[in-house]
Amino acid sequence: MILFGKNKFEIEPYELESDFEDTVAELQNEIFGSNRLYFNFKKKIGIQGKTNNIPDGYLLDLSSNSMPKIFVVENELAIHGLKHIAVQVLEFSLSYESSKQKIKQFLRDGIISDPNKKNIVDTYIHENNFENIDYLLDKALSVQKNAEINVLVIIDQIDEELEKALLEKFRFPIEILTIERYKNGTDFCYSFEPFMKDFSMNTYDNKIDSDAIDTIVVPAQEDGFNETFLGENRWYAIRLNPVMIPNIKYLAAYQVAPISAITHYAEVESIEPWQDTGKYVVNFKNKANAIGPIKLIPKGKTKALQNSRYTSFQHLRNAKNLDEAFLS
Repeated sequence: MILFGKNKFEIEPYELESDFEDTVAELQNEIFGSNRLYFNFKKKIGIQGKTNNIPDGYLLDLSSNSMPKIFVVENELAIHGLKHIAVQVLEFSLSYESSKQKIKQFLRDGIISDPNKKNIVDTYIHENNFENIDYLLDKALSVQKNAEINVLVIIDQIDEELEKALLEKFRFPIEILTIERYKNGTDFCYSFEPFMKDFSMNTYDNKIDSDAIDTIVVPAQEDGFNETFLGENRWYAIRLNPVMIPNIKYLAAYQVAPISAITHYAEVESIEPWQDTGKYVVNFKNKANAIGPIKLIPKGKTKALQNSRYTSFQHLRNAKNLDEAFLS
């Protein structure tokens, strides 16, 4: 239940996938932000007579100045079950490589036919010295760090079994975004976290190239910091965006009050799934190094960390306080 003033909004499950798709399209600006373009069309990809399917849409991610990305989007209802969703995702990966020119044409037509999208893309091309739309899309469709395809599953509910399967059983990154619908009379409201929220607050709005993000900062209580971060040379049960994992080279610790500062960092040796949680363990190459301390500023722009946040090691190393570490 969501209580808004005196109004009670009760959960309103989706019965039709088409209604869920309409919600994603309606909320696309709030879900994806201004630097990611959602293409809400269904076009068959794959080779005739072999594996082919029809994704629900595509997302063109322009949060990096040099490395645009494309996500194949699957809008799903949890009632369809793990097997159905897993098969859809697998078929995307099998069809994608043979369909890049088709996808390029779909997206090119979608950009040119939409004045708002074309304006955003033209500005991106001009500011980042891309030659034209074709060059931009070719770059986005090229093989990206350790991943032949990026998939975004948008779903109305997610359970641990499904999340674990999607995050661990495929060799390419799968991002998962959950949107829940609530109803009061004829009024609806929606509960979701914007796509890559923690990552986005450090990139587009502050003109940081997302491809430069290589560090994650985690809040740490005193016992966990001493026993695990310093004692075991690792940190576990971290929720990460799978598409960002190949980028992460450092993990830094923000010690909570009364210290309220980033005090140590470690170079990352490996990142692996953590038990059956849908989260990860980050193993260090060596013992942690001291840094700073990079302190919280009372009444500053950056509040005390309660969740992990991304940044770049260059900003972290040069920061004199928490505001400078995140530029937010």
